[in-house]
Amino acid sequence: MAEFAAHLTSAADHGRPSFFEVLAHESLTATLRPALSHFLKFLAEKNPARNGWLFQYSDEIYAVLDLILQNHFLAKTYGSFSENFYGMRRVPLKGSGDPSSGLRKIHHLKSLIFLVLVPYLKLKLDNLFGRWKEATRSDSSPSTSAMIRLQKIFVRVYPFIHMTWEGTFLIYQMRYLFQSINIHSPYMHLAGLKLVYLSPEELSAPSVKDSQDFHLMSLSSKFQHGFKKLLGLIAITLSQGLSVGVFFLQFLEWWYMYGDHQIQVAFSSLPIPSPPSDELEGGVKHLLPEKKSRCPLCQRERTNDTALSTSGFVFCYPCIFTYVKKHKCCPITKYPTSLDQVTKLYPPTD
Repeated sequence: MAEFAAHLTSAADHGRPSFFEVLAHESLTATLRPALSHFLKFLAEKNPARNGWLFQYSDEIYAVLDLILQNHFLAKTYGSFSENFYGMRRVPLKGSGDPSSGLRKIHHLKSLIFLVLVPYLKLKLDNLFGRWKEATRSDSSPSTSAMIRLQKIFVRVYPFIHMTWEGTFLIYQMRYLFQSINIHSPYMHLAGLKLVYLSPEELSAPSVKDSQDFHLMSLSSKFQHGFKKLLGLIAITLSQGLSVGVFFLQFLEWWYMYGDHQIQVAFSSLPIPSPPSDELEGGVKHLLPEKKSRCPLCQRERTNDTALSTSGFVFCYPCIFTYVKKHKCCPITKYPTSLDQVTKLYPPTD
């Protein structure tokens, strides 16, 4: 809801963006990743054999596109995509100097690290926590291997790390709200930057740094110039597409929140293809066992029967959970599958 209050600013702030504008640009950033993930999931569902890898590596694809986009806007407008969208830019905390001089290389690099790399690593840690938590919960064997001990320690410690992480952001935001500091995020503090409004000149005509004549450049300089232009063109294409698509993000969020059951129904209507005759992947032979009470993955008697709504095949719960978490597909049909489509089966009780 912060974007609806983004216009509530104060003339006494002297270039300091309002708390609502800061929340609005952060909420826009947080919405872009799931929107791209849903789009890649849609492509994977349309053609699982050709596009299944897109959904499997959606986090990496987003990170690469985000790096191109943020690098372009930091170089041209001295702010991230979402900050520029709301008319803001970054300036150093100390000795800002000439506002038109742009960001120093060290500030540019730190901004990319905290805009792209750190959120990507945080997402991977969250996924790792979920996977190891479920693995240690379903593993009842008294194993004392170093890996099992490491997983249990991580599962116990990570919630406190996550709470500290989120609590730090909350403290910065509350202090920014009550105007005790001019930095809304620990990322900005570590980067040595703060947010201010773009000037009218910057809003109307972003700075252009191509002052050297192209014909006077050396061959290597021409190549670097052309490569930067190509990346800039990709970034502009992404930004224009996102600028238009941002108005449909709320609709997409509603659709995938309340209409996800429709996708599962569509999955359940797909025919079950014949399993591969002799295919190996990750050392597991994808052949249906002759005895129907055995798991297709471990080839042993099933424990904790679990079915996939995408294909209808039944597996052991630890086997299929680990497989879907890693490969994001059904091991038999190769249909794209998420953990939401892993359903435990319970025998009837007298």
